[in-house]
Amino acid sequence: MTAETPTDTAVPYGTPGTPRVAVRGEARLEVDPEIARISIAVDARGTDRRTALEDLTRRNSQVLDLVKSYGEAVEKIETGAFSISPELTRRGRTERIRTYHGRVHLTAELNDFTALGELTTRLADLDLTHVTGPWWALRPDSPARGDARRQAVREAVQRAREYAEAVGADLAALVELADLGAENSAAAYAPPAPGGAMRSRASFGAGQEEEAPALDLEPQRQTVYAQVNARFTMTPPDLGA
Repeated sequence: MTAETPTDTAVPYGTPGTPRVAVRGEARLEVDPEIARISIAVDARGTDRRTALEDLTRRNSQVLDLVKSYGEAVEKIETGAFSISPELTRRGRTERIRTYHGRVHLTAELNDFTALGELTTRLADLDLTHVTGPWWALRPDSPARGDARRQAVREAVQRAREYAEAVGADLAALVELADLGAENSAAAYAPPAPGGAMRSRASFGAGQEEEAPALDLEPQRQTVYAQVNARFTMTPPDLGA
């Protein structure tokens, strides 16, 4: 009985006649951000719950109207946490309510960075309104992410070609192309979060006579990172060259 000759597919690391080369391609791009997010907190205080709630409702509506007045420059405005709670004061052996504190958190996402500076300043100029941000980012479907992946693949091909040429061979075929972590149960490599956060916090009274000048915000460039594993077959090497 004749033993079967193993095929090339049964030898994951290739054969002397059909060697394989495995490489990793990487790409890192620096690109301009596409969106910016700001966090807005609106506060209200009152000696009774109804007064605090009414003031909070009015100021929240004022903030929403201002943000929405920027039209298409604002891609998204969302309301987050809302709270209204009593603040107690201790007198003797009893606790009494001194005041009520209400707060609403909102998040706005903008694509016009000129409008962003003006809006941030106008929001910070409102009574008991806090502004934090901006946080610069790319959209999930940003073309820059595809550009980075394509560049990582090209880099992998170039690296494999250089290895093959070093032993007097040429690339023959692509055997495998995979994201890092795509073939095992471990968590895939997570690229750094897009950009860092440039933070500012402001709270001003609304009684100022002149409107504050718009903030000049410089967008923070974003780093897009991609990695790919690739395996190729190559022609028989010329080790005597």
